[in-house]
Amino acid sequence: QVQLVESGGGPVQPGESLRLSCVISGVTMSQYDIGWFRQGPGKEREGVGCISASSSSRFYADSLKGRFAISRDNARSTVYLDLNRVQPEDTAEYYCATDINYYCSDRNPTPDYWSEGTQVTVSL
Repeated sequence: QVQLVESGGGPVQPGESLRLSCVISGVTMSQYDIGWFRQGPGKEREGVGCISASSSSRFYADSLKGRFAISRDNARSTVYLDLNRVQPEDTAEYYCATDINYYCSDRNPTPDYWSEGTQVTVSL
């Protein structure tokens, strides 16, 4: 059974940083590309970024480049999303997702396995 369990969300003030973690079980994580997604209030879900199975490639939404960073520790079966210099528009439910046929290069990613989501709220 594939499970993705997130942690690290919560309230944060503008300009601060936050790290989200996603622990993946039930698969050999080192074989999977892992994506991060978010859905803000009243908005559609959007891709935040993705990290390849080997960590050799990282992709980010254009609007987030330079502020967000994705990393992974396959030995810990964990993927991280570092949110830096957060802004109110970063307020959203954040998800990690994957499946064996999901790749960072997918134009319309629809991975099968998703975390439950963790809420990040940016406000003063």
